Amino acid sequence: MDISTQELWTLITTYSLRLLAAALIFVVGKWLAKHLTALFGAALEKHKTEATLVSFLKNIVYYIILVAIVIAALGQLGINTASFLTIVGTAGLAIGLALKDSLSNFSSGVLLILFRPFKVGDFVTAGGMSGTVREISIFNTQLATPDNQRVLVPNSSIMGNVITNVTANPTRRIDLMIGIGYGDDIKQAKEIMGRVIAEDQRLLVDPQPTIVVAELADSSINLAVRPWVATENYWAARCDLLEKIKLELEQAGITIPYPQRDVHLFMEKETLTDIKA
Repeated sequence: MDISTQELWTLITTYSLRLLAAALIFVVGKWLAKHLTALFGAALEKHKTEATLVSFLKNIVYYIILVAIVIAALGQLGINTASFLTIVGTAGLAIGLALKDSLSNFSSGVLLILFRPFKVGDFVTAGGMSGTVREISIFNTQLATPDNQRVLVPNSSIMGNVITNVTANPTRRIDLMIGIGYGDDIKQAKEIMGRVIAEDQRLLVDPQPTIVVAELADSSINLAVRPWVATENYWAARCDLLEKIKLELEQAGITIPYPQRDVHLFMEKETLTDIKA
């Protein structure tokens, strides 16, 4: 069927206006999405929300608004948005099945950011690895090991296993087991250890350190030495404390025994029968 010039012009004008309106909706909507997202982020920062969580929530809000704008623009063009959403949903399901491991990491990343079992700068053991947290992203967490290796741990491995946050609390307890000989004076050993602890300014008075007999072992009397220290001083104080206790005990003549076993040999006289044989 032939289309008259007037009908063709009307058709072009109508669709041109629709296209212009759709483009206007998209441009204005995108500008509005950016500004609304910025206001949302500013509100979160005002309430001192963690930077990682602010960035993640801003991205989520931005893309939700952007999807709504795209749907509105397509509707302006006369496209059946219900059918479009059905196609997108079907495609999303297929992609989700193909990328289930990545989606598992994504969902675990969301949980890590929302519940925050650790933050950037914490020393953690997570997903079978230990290190200082450098970055928490949607799919993985970046750790720096004590020997300065960079390790990327999948978020699903972290959320599916035990998480130990070593530096979460401001103080830690140093647990030492010091053995002395059975012939040594227990009270004297405890006094020496108490003096060494008192002389180290890094070790805390409150909570009070404890020195108790923990075990009567095969080769030694084991004393549990448990002072408290600020978390950032833990390793330096622990190493120094071990060295000073060793030196002070030796100077006082108190031994630090090592596992040993006495072997006794008994010589039996050979009988006449054994000699004849």
